[in-house]
Amino acid sequence: MTPYPDRSPDAWRRALTRFVTVIPHTRELGLEVLEVTAERTLMRLPWCDDLLGDSARGLVHGGVLTMLLDTVCGSAVLRALPAPEVCPTLDLRIDHFRPAVAGVALHAEAHVVRVTESVVFTEGTLWQEAERPVARGIGNFVRLGPRNTPPGLAEALFAEEAPHA
Repeated sequence: MTPYPDRSPDAWRRALTRFVTVIPHTRELGLEVLEVTAERTLMRLPWCDDLLGDSARGLVHGGVLTMLLDTVCGSAVLRALPAPEVCPTLDLRIDHFRPAVAGVALHAEAHVVRVTESVVFTEGTLWQEAERPVARGIGNFVRLGPRNTPPGLAEALFAEEAPHA
């Protein structure tokens, strides 16, 4: 069997789309997985009024930015491992460069910096306009290993969609 990191970018995009649609808030907000390669994971959060934190000034809630960085960095972790395993967030640090504003989709990109036996280190960036980052995140994820990963996780991620009747 081919190791999971060697699956095609499109297979990984479909797998991570399944992953984000299982999480209720990312599903309800319509988070989209745009690209998954060995080098990066790219997502898009379409604009909706539920993202507002300051409606008077039209600013996105900081919790939305945190959720998005955590999700894109955690998704990049799955791609970097020999096989998908449960890796909860150990630490997430965010540097806010400018406010995210109402009416514009958010883009998120992450890559894995280093994988050890116990921790995966990632970096992510958010933006609404190219070349103008909104925030940067440094996320560290603890590896729980095969023993603590539910059986069938990888198979569920890569399962083909059931045909529609």
